[in-house]
Amino acid sequence: MAFRQAMSALSATALTGALILTAAPAASADQTRRDQWALEALQAESVWKVSTGKGVIVALIDNGVNSDHIDLKNNVLKGRDFKDGDDDPSPEGSNSGAGHGTAMASIIAGHGHGQGEEDGIKGLAPDAKVLPIRSGTDGYADAIRYAVDQGASVINVSEFQTQDLPQDRDAVAYALKRNVLIVSGSGNNGNTNIQFPAKYPGVVAVGGVDSSGKIWAKSNYGPEVLLAAPAARIVHAGWPGNDKLSIGDGTSDATAFVSAAAALIRAKFPDLTAGQIANRLVKTAVIPASAKGISLPDPKYGYGIVNPLAALTKDIPAGSQYGPLKVPGSESSSAASSTDESDVGSAAENEKADQKQMLFFVALAVVALVVLGLIVLLIGKLSRRNKNNNGGPAGPAPYQQYGQQPFPPQQNPYQQAAQPQQNPYQQQPTPPHSDWPPQQ
Repeated sequence: MAFRQAMSALSATALTGALILTAAPAASADQTRRDQWALEALQAESVWKVSTGKGVIVALIDNGVNSDHIDLKNNVLKGRDFKDGDDDPSPEGSNSGAGHGTAMASIIAGHGHGQGEEDGIKGLAPDAKVLPIRSGTDGYADAIRYAVDQGASVINVSEFQTQDLPQDRDAVAYALKRNVLIVSGSGNNGNTNIQFPAKYPGVVAVGGVDSSGKIWAKSNYGPEVLLAAPAARIVHAGWPGNDKLSIGDGTSDATAFVSAAAALIRAKFPDLTAGQIANRLVKTAVIPASAKGISLPDPKYGYGIVNPLAALTKDIPAGSQYGPLKVPGSESSSAASSTDESDVGSAAENEKADQKQMLFFVALAVVALVVLGLIVLLIGKLSRRNKNNNGGPAGPAPYQQYGQQPFPPQQNPYQQAAQPQQNPYQQQPTPPHSDWPPQQ
């Protein structure tokens, strides 16, 4: 059994011991919205003029969601409880930690309440739907496959486990093959110990930043990190109760913001693949002035802080199917040997095809060289025969009068490309810089 923790609870005490607030009266309602600094930093008001995530299902694999919370009501679908084996993925327990999933759901798809929905918690994708999935005790494979089969196009995993399970790797490949983007947090220890599922190829691993744009002190880091998002003093829906609010820290929160941004993009660009959605997020991410001079991808920022408005509005080519995502099966993983043939990573198949093509061209080149050698040998013999027949040196060959060498070697179009192709996702020396948060 893999040891598992919710990321906002790991060392960050994001919900345990967090400040719990009752629903505020109208006079102080605006204060709650102002406390959601991340919405202003992510330019949410401008974002919502372009996309609100309508029509998109975000699966939330966590410890359950309170679907009756005033800021979530009607935005939470019927889900699944893989811990108890039933269809009631509600939180269990009376402590604040039981509300972790509810908090993440509100960051993604909270709609607020009251007149003009100006009260309470509003999520970055307020018209998206949350599919709540209470995770079991033996990996995430069943939960991931269930989410895909239920029509989710984004999967948020704000948890981690210590064990690398073959069935989980296969499930990630299953999701990516069906254009479902999986987003998971890097962890909250402030070290390089990124665990699963964030460590799997094909998963968007997310680090956290504070309100100044600097990396949150407890955000784990490493080469797997692809993006960063707000993770410090995040206000969200609380537990227990249907009108509670809470405040906390963690890469869980950052993960939820990136999942919401992906939902916004999916709503506007429904034909993009999961990798192409990640491509938009990566190509528009920003680095704060305080981090000027770093090369991308950076172990802590990845390609930068998510910038949903730019991701929705900039003219960005769709790019390749998998974009910046590493493809499950391209390294030695069980995903490549899955018994479900439809789940086998296409990268392995492409690699085999490329190898066959290369062998063909090598063989073709060898045959061409042999033929060329025979022609040279034959011409040499004919030249000597003519010389002997004429009793003197043969006249100059036609090509020699132009100053050319005999049979100049032909360039092989399949070798030594004139300009090596640059990987657009590796070591960008001049990342875009931005004031953080954006000045209004």
